[in-house]
Amino acid sequence: MIVAFSANTLRPCQRLMQNQVRLLLRSWHKEAIPVAWEKPEVGWTKLNFDGSSKGKAGKASIGGVFRNHKAEFLLGYAESIGTASSTIAEVAALRRGLELVLENGWNDVWLEGDYKTLIDIIVKRRQVKSAEMQRHVSDINLIIPELKNCRVTHVYREGNRAADKLAQIGHRLDKPRVWRHTPPDEVVDIVHEDAEGKVVLRRR
Repeated sequence: MIVAFSANTLRPCQRLMQNQVRLLLRSWHKEAIPVAWEKPEVGWTKLNFDGSSKGKAGKASIGGVFRNHKAEFLLGYAESIGTASSTIAEVAALRRGLELVLENGWNDVWLEGDYKTLIDIIVKRRQVKSAEMQRHVSDINLIIPELKNCRVTHVYREGNRAADKLAQIGHRLDKPRVWRHTPPDEVVDIVHEDAEGKVVLRRR
């Protein structure tokens, strides 16, 4: 038996194939990105910092964590800062972290956060319009040259989990807190996972 295919019978097959190709391309674009916290070099201290704001300019808090080349917890901090935007919270978290850098005499410091806009402002010396933001940025730009070596990088939130957790803790605090040598219970597992090089997948 001979079966003849007309143009009309081929079109649905072509459409099906085109749809499958589109789905395949979409899945490639949505492929997960592996993210892991990275240890600093020997002799360096790494600060991961984060800010949190509930709403456009709601209740805000900051947090950060310092670790050495062995991924050992050195110091953590968290604080509620009243009402502020997420941008102000992020820059306030970095500023507070740098104040602690000076207090502890660390000279070779790696600063890492998950808010790329702020990282670009610091690294590329970009201008900011907000007077409050400018005050924080000016203080940061005064502190960084005081350090022997300083590296500033962006990391996805999945690689900034310890700082994010400390910033969340900050929402619950009545006054600023600093933890030395031993992290708060809520951060212990994250610190251990980071030290072991745990990879967290980031979905695009």
